[in-house]
Amino acid sequence: MSVAIRWLGFLGAWLLVAGPLYQGVLELLEQDVDRAGLQSTIEGLQPPGPLDRRWWLLPPVMIVLRRRRDAEFHQQVLSRMTPEQLAERSSLIQKATGWFIVAAGALLLATKETWELAEPNEWPIWAFVAALIVMACLAGGCALLAFTHHQTLRRTLPPE
Repeated sequence: MSVAIRWLGFLGAWLLVAGPLYQGVLELLEQDVDRAGLQSTIEGLQPPGPLDRRWWLLPPVMIVLRRRRDAEFHQQVLSRMTPEQLAERSSLIQKATGWFIVAAGALLLATKETWELAEPNEWPIWAFVAALIVMACLAGGCALLAFTHHQTLRRTLPPE
């Protein structure tokens, strides 16, 4: 009976990872975003071009330079956004952060439950890691499925 309970804990914990990912994707896709307004906001702004390839000789410098240029462009976009667009952006970021935190917590619990299944069964460490990877991919696949389904519906339904 204890083996069955361990398996149920393992499966339940991974469902707790997949559920928030799935629900988060659905909620973020349903968020009302003024795409046309955002497009007009960035119209005329020139996104930063690629850096000189020689910077790859110093990868940390390349990363810093790229981040600075991206941050400057991001700041230009933010300065041109309307208060409504900024509120939409804030709402989207808050929802995404909340669902990410829930999924991350569930992932920690799922890791523990996977270990508690693997340890008494004397799985080698590679089997434990493989189980984590496979289950994380399956949980992420649920979120991908929600996204794909939403995109398919958007293409097949007539515009509002």
